This record gives sequence, structure tokens and C-alpha cells, in this order.
Amino acid sequence: MASVRTRRIAREVISALAGIVDQELRDPRVRGVTFTAVDMSPDLKHARVFYSTRGDEKQQLECSRGLDAASGYLRRELGRKLALRFTPDLLFTLDGSLERADRIQRLLSGADTGELKR
Repeated sequence: MASVRTRRIAREVISALAGIVDQELRDPRVRGVTFTAVDMSPDLKHARVFYSTRGDEKQQLECSRGLDAASGYLRRELGRKLALRFTPDLLFTLDGSLERADRIQRLLSGADTGELKR
């Protein structure tokens, strides 16, 4: 279970990264990315950043490559915005929960109209 401090810092990381990507990062591959969650290590030195983006698999792959390419810049800017002893290493992971929720919603809509196939 994460401590209160770890959860607070995770929220700050999401907010800061969203601002940096939206206002400062000029890579077109990461336009429209949404950061959904951050899983911080207990020592706050590592952060797994979950993100979501719209588009097909090719666009999602390009977004992943863009975030990986910008990770050093994002980490440096994150260190400038947050007053932490250590700036966490960033690992970006595609969050598939939105796509799963959309798929479930479509399945449920199909069940309501009788279009569900067994």
C-alpha cells in the first residue's frame, strides 16, 4: 500500500507531466496523450507512468516512441518543477483500460439491442 506522500507525489508527477507535454513538448507524436496514473516506487526513484492515447495501433506505437525519446527531457523538466531530492526515472506504459472499457460498453450496447452473438 502506497503512503500518503507517495500518492501525493504521484498526483504531482501526473499534473507536471501533463503541463510539460501540453505546453513545452513539440513532438507531434505525443499530441493528445493523457496520463492516467503513476505508480511510484517506495523510494520515489522510479515512476511507471501510465498513459492513454486515441488512434490505431500505429499511432499508439508512435506515441510510445515519442514518449521514450522525450523521457530525458521530461525527467529534467519534472525535476525543475518538483522539489524532490531525487527526480524519478520515468517508464511509460500504455494503459489499455480505456480501450477495454470502450469495448465492454460496445458489447453491453449490443446486448441491449439484441445484437450480441454467442
